[in-house]
Amino acid sequence: MEVIGTSGYFLASCAYAVFILLLLAARNKTLAGSLVLLAAFLVFSSSLAAALQPKKEFSLLIVMAIETFKLAVWSILIICTQANITTVKELISHPKVKKYLQIFSSLSVLCWGAALLLPDSVKFLFSLFLLLNLWLLVLLEQLYRNADVKVKWAIWSLIIALGMMTVFDFVLFAQAALVNQLDFSYWYARGFIAAIGMPLILVSTRRIKDWSVDVFVSREVVFYSSMLLISGLYLLLLAIAGYAINYFGGAWGDVISIAFIILGGSVLAALLITESLRREVKVFITKHFFANKYDYRVEWLKSIEQLEIGENNDCYHTATHIICSSLNIHQGALIKKLTPSQYQPLYQQNFQLEQNELHFLVAVDQFCQQHGWIIDIRELAMVEESYPGLVLDARACQQKNIDIIIPIFMNKSVYGFFLLALPEEQGLLNWEDRDLLFSISKQLSNYLSLNEANESLAESKQFDAFNRMSAFLVHDLKNIQAQLALINSNAKRHRDNPAFIDDVFDTIDSATARLDKVLTQLRNKQVVESTKKSTDVQVLIQRVVEQRNIQLPHISAQLAIDSMISIDEETLFSVLNHLLQNAQEATNESGWVKISAEKISDNLHIAIVDNGCGMSMNFIKDRLFKPFDTTKGNAGMGIGVYEAKQFVESIGGTMQVTSFENEGSIFTLVIPCDNND
Repeated sequence: MEVIGTSGYFLASCAYAVFILLLLAARNKTLAGSLVLLAAFLVFSSSLAAALQPKKEFSLLIVMAIETFKLAVWSILIICTQANITTVKELISHPKVKKYLQIFSSLSVLCWGAALLLPDSVKFLFSLFLLLNLWLLVLLEQLYRNADVKVKWAIWSLIIALGMMTVFDFVLFAQAALVNQLDFSYWYARGFIAAIGMPLILVSTRRIKDWSVDVFVSREVVFYSSMLLISGLYLLLLAIAGYAINYFGGAWGDVISIAFIILGGSVLAALLITESLRREVKVFITKHFFANKYDYRVEWLKSIEQLEIGENNDCYHTATHIICSSLNIHQGALIKKLTPSQYQPLYQQNFQLEQNELHFLVAVDQFCQQHGWIIDIRELAMVEESYPGLVLDARACQQKNIDIIIPIFMNKSVYGFFLLALPEEQGLLNWEDRDLLFSISKQLSNYLSLNEANESLAESKQFDAFNRMSAFLVHDLKNIQAQLALINSNAKRHRDNPAFIDDVFDTIDSATARLDKVLTQLRNKQVVESTKKSTDVQVLIQRVVEQRNIQLPHISAQLAIDSMISIDEETLFSVLNHLLQNAQEATNESGWVKISAEKISDNLHIAIVDNGCGMSMNFIKDRLFKPFDTTKGNAGMGIGVYEAKQFVESIGGTMQVTSFENEGSIFTLVIPCDNND
């Protein structure tokens, strides 16, 4: 065992000798570089002394003296890394370093003095090393937990190396303090641990140039570090008690010590996992180590998380729950201002407020509009002139369990109020409580505003959809009315013409079918979905032409389609009818209108040509396809061409318009078709 242990310490001394040479070659003249060099030299000296001690038979206290300074240098290096200390002047004057050196010096002088002057007092040195290693562990834990991702990447190897050596020494000296002597099986293993740690420390020295990192000490870190320190102190007390039992217990000392350690460890584990103890430690840390009552970053993130998981269908419930949870209470209400004298409860959590009981908010509204203050009813009742100019019956509010009134502002105006009830043991609001509540209420006002805007937008979209449907229905009715009016206007001249009578019945059948469609849409409150069916487009176009030829100028057709096509027959009929009607209305009775149709490849090409008044390029670009824009005055709806274009594009086709003023227009429809030969 001695040979193996000596070999481990020789290996460690060689490793750190190489490390020292590398540091000297790097010529790092910073404070951190000097501290690393000094720490490496102390580890080298300690390892070399531990390797030579069995052969030279000098006192082991020499090794432990070097170890004492080594722990101090490592700890000061970690403190400098945390606090960004870069000069010797800053090192000497920094309060954290001063505090560490004062406590380290006091403990070292006390324990070393006792060990050197009192007989059989080496246990004091074991306790000293136990405390110093525990302190170094706490510093390492704080450094790593508070570092950001990039810094953690640079220091993780250092943390592992020092943490590994420190934990091993902590166990070693805890056991030594318990039995008042070193376990040399552990002692001889220390050399290998130190040697393994050297490459890891070297990695960090290469990654961090000046050993300066920005860290932030949060409440959670202080809490976990405090729990770690408490655990170490508790183990130290166990070691002392175990030593006393072992000393006074005689033959039964070892058995009693083992039982005591098991019992003590069980008690410590129970205490650490007990929520009440953890809560008390957090409260103690908050009161005595932080100036702020709240960790606002945590509170802000918590409220955001609650907003994300809140019920989307009731934003008022979510907002009230969040404002109550910020103070850990269970009674609150959200009141909305309807008019300057009327207020409505939107949500109540364990409140029973009626709308006619909220008239007192008129005075509160005026006061908050001027000052923007959160009102503590208890303070109003106890402290005279705490809210100057506010006339409010505090006793009546307290009878309704209203303790806090928080204004909600939207666009610099009072939107409403949160009313909260606090437990009797909770004191008056301080400035931190007010800041927290004000910031959360501001966040919730934006949340409520967005939700109400979304509701209004959804409602507007419903009305918009209904208006669009109504416009198309009115357009269909207008076309039907135009067909019937055309029959009536031609009846006097052609009532005895059998062909005219046949056209009249065909027109009435078509109008009846379209009226049925309109009534169906009105009953279902939505536009009837289009349905494709096998259609003879040539016959359909001929029907449209026959119907339109009641009006002048007459339409001529050139059709070359010999196959059935799957398409929405009724909508295509309506589209072609409207485009031909527009062409007739744009052309003099002495002019001409033509429609041609042919199948090219897998597309149906339909062209409607006239020699009418035509259109300008600007009109085609800016107005032709714009819905509800018409040149016919009250006679038109302005959605016929828009509907035609929408239909053609919805089935994957295209609609192109070519026109010249006073020359005429060409509407070209290219429709992909499914053959049904």
